[in-house]
Order: sequence, then C-alpha cells, then structure tokens
Amino acid sequence: MDLPPTDDFLTDPTVAARQKMVTQQIIARGIRDCAVLEALHKVPRHCFVPPLLQNFAYADQPLDIGHGQTISQPYIVAYMTEAAQLNSGSRVLEIGTGCGYQTAILAEIAQTVFTIEIIPDLARQAGDRLKHLGYQNIHYKIGDGYQGWPEFAPYDAILVTAAPDHRPQPLLKQLAVGGHLIIPVGTIGQRLEVLHKTSTDLAMEKAIAVQFVPLQGHSSRF
Repeated sequence: MDLPPTDDFLTDPTVAARQKMVTQQIIARGIRDCAVLEALHKVPRHCFVPPLLQNFAYADQPLDIGHGQTISQPYIVAYMTEAAQLNSGSRVLEIGTGCGYQTAILAEIAQTVFTIEIIPDLARQAGDRLKHLGYQNIHYKIGDGYQGWPEFAPYDAILVTAAPDHRPQPLLKQLAVGGHLIIPVGTIGQRLEVLHKTSTDLAMEKAIAVQFVPLQGHSSRF
C-alpha cells in the first residue's frame, strides 16, 4: 500500500522523505488506518526537530529535543494514534506535549486536542510551532499531566507520551466509557498498554515493549 504522490512532491524534498517514512516504517509494520497514514504524510516532522538533527527528522528512531525529552520514533507515534481509534468528532487528551509532533498528528484527525506539558520552555515552543503551522483545534496547558485536565473531561482517548510507574487514577476517571487509554507503564521493562474502558471495567487490548522517558511531576511517583 503506497500513498499517491501529491502536487508538491517534486517541489518539496521533504514530501518524498515523508512518503518513504510512511511506506517503509509505518505501513510495512502493519499500520492501516488511512487517517493516521494521511496525517503522518502531511505533518512536516522536520519542523519539530532541533536544527542540528534535521537530517534525521524522518529516520526510524527517537530524537533528543532537549530538557531530557525526545520526539518519539515515527512508528510509535503511528501505533499510539491508530490504537486510539479516533474520528473527526473525537476529543483527545495528550499528556506530554513535548515538541508537539504527536499533538499535530492527533489534531489532523480529532475534533479537539487538549495537551499538557510540565516543562514550560517545551510547552511554549510547541504552542508557537503548532500555531504557526495553522492548528486551531488544540488547547494548551502547562502543568502536571498526572492529574489530567478534569475541566474538559470526559475524553474519547487519552495518550500519555512519558512513562509513569503505574496507571494514574485521575486519567482513568477522565476517560469516557468506550474510550481508549494508551500509556507506557514501568521503569525498567516498560510496556505500552492499550486499554479500553467499558461501563464496568478497564480491559487490556494489547501491549508492546517500549522505552519512554519517565513521566515528570511530583504526583507521578505516588
């Protein structure tokens, strides 16, 4: 499954790099959601990477974005987004804005994205970047993501982009019935859990081994 070339394929060299990334790193590993693939092809990942790492923007690896944080490997971004099962009416909470790349992918698909970042410099940089790129369906907050954003709950999906050592109870409460929580859990030997909330339970749908940076915040250790 290859994405069709776009009109700017020949004039913008990053378009070819994105298409190669999507074909070889994402589709080849089994991601099939068309909205996810279109978002990954559209969003200019190089705009979210520090200047010195521009040549690696579309590589199959996470990259350092400063403050001890990373931009996730493209496949992990795709995996988490597909697992969220979003549509054009979805309301999504993201814990860990980081550089804003995952935020942009979510904003391409969902109706509204609420994103929280605990590191002020990263939060401001990501907000400026996303606004410059034209995103108007994102709400920003600087704070401890462990507590979520209860004012706008419930959410159809919650994605956590840093690893706590357990599932935060505030996030479970803010997830809508029928929604999905995608979260890396653990310190050594982390796993990325995909959880589905029913009217009576929280069911594990699948889990894969991962390695994320730790979730920051006083509450994340209790």
